[in-house]
Amino acid sequence: MSGVHEGPVARIAPAESMTDHAARAVVAALRAEGAEVRFVGGCVRDALCGAAVSDVDLATPDPPERVLALLERAGIKGVPTGIEHGTVTAVADARPFEITTLRLDVATDGRYAEVAFTDDWRADAARRDFTFNAMSLSPEGDLYDYFGGRADLEAGRVRFVGDAARRIAEDYLRVLRFFRFLSRFGHGEPDAAALAACAAAADKLGRLSIERVRMELLKLLATPAPVPALQTMADLGVLPAVLPEAGPLTDLLALCGIDDRDVVRRLAALIGTQGEMVGRRLKMANAEIGRLARLAPPARVLAAELDAAGQRQVLYDLGADLFRDLVLLAWAGDRQGRASHWRAMLETANDWESPRLPVRGADITAMGVPGGPQVGRIVAAVEVWWRARDFQPGRQACLDVARALAAGEDSVADADQ
Repeated sequence: MSGVHEGPVARIAPAESMTDHAARAVVAALRAEGAEVRFVGGCVRDALCGAAVSDVDLATPDPPERVLALLERAGIKGVPTGIEHGTVTAVADARPFEITTLRLDVATDGRYAEVAFTDDWRADAARRDFTFNAMSLSPEGDLYDYFGGRADLEAGRVRFVGDAARRIAEDYLRVLRFFRFLSRFGHGEPDAAALAACAAAADKLGRLSIERVRMELLKLLATPAPVPALQTMADLGVLPAVLPEAGPLTDLLALCGIDDRDVVRRLAALIGTQGEMVGRRLKMANAEIGRLARLAPPARVLAAELDAAGQRQVLYDLGADLFRDLVLLAWAGDRQGRASHWRAMLETANDWESPRLPVRGADITAMGVPGGPQVGRIVAAVEVWWRARDFQPGRQACLDVARALAAGEDSVADADQ
């Protein structure tokens, strides 16, 4: 294969999170008996392209039992998170480091793999999904790139290691990972072999656990501009296979141009009226399901012409977060170019501090009104009066209205004069 290099191809500076105290301690523990240790996967890719590196993964030829023993000897907590697949998590300075023994795939079924351990770094790299995820990096900064991942990353090519169909057959989730990385790193025409293999595997995606599907969909939606990748997924039959509720991408495209990558809001723009159902099917958190339900049409429709006083009334009812969601979704669906109206509404939300009704039930009972439904009715009536005056009347004016209502007076219109 062209571009194959057995030794290091370059020296680069590891990211700070790969050289700090915690990372150095883990590396030193794993090297204590002479084993070679390298950083692998996404942290190498992101360090190479200058992106922030948060999750730091390492690999070693030592089996997981020895890894655990080495960590224990160094006073570092080791957790056998996936020991049957060679994965141990080290916790140093409260940070997790995933450590995996070099592996070969013995058998796969599209969801799970049976593995055997090896000491062959290239063979371990060959089982990974994409060329730029198959690179490894020594703690000193020596970059190993067996399949041309660096060149692909620089060119914006998302390319499977080896045969695309074979890589996908090992784990069908790689179809969704392809489009996520295409959205994040891709430039120009996508790799034709990868597209063909993804299309051919679309009918296999139903075998995946919904949790893994949800994770990839939300990560894709979090990329800066997910719509081109989603459109390609739709064209190939991949998007309907994992998210049949997806509607036209027009509103999502507009939303991506104005919002801050909020994935729940972006999902709401993509699925339209079926928010709660989709949230439950994807097994999202209860808070996210509730939010999707509140954002799904027929949610409260905000008019761009709503004046400031009217906006404050809606804000009082809904709260700033939901109001902001609805403004952004309405803006995304607006085809009349009223951006200045929507921006003004967002500014109102940003400045909003929800006022508190100046009277409570205790104030009403102090006037001699017996406890019970009458107290609630008086408080509610005062609130209606107070809201009609844009929340401006203070405590004394509200108490005067309450007294008038308690006394049975029908008209309180002038009680604040």
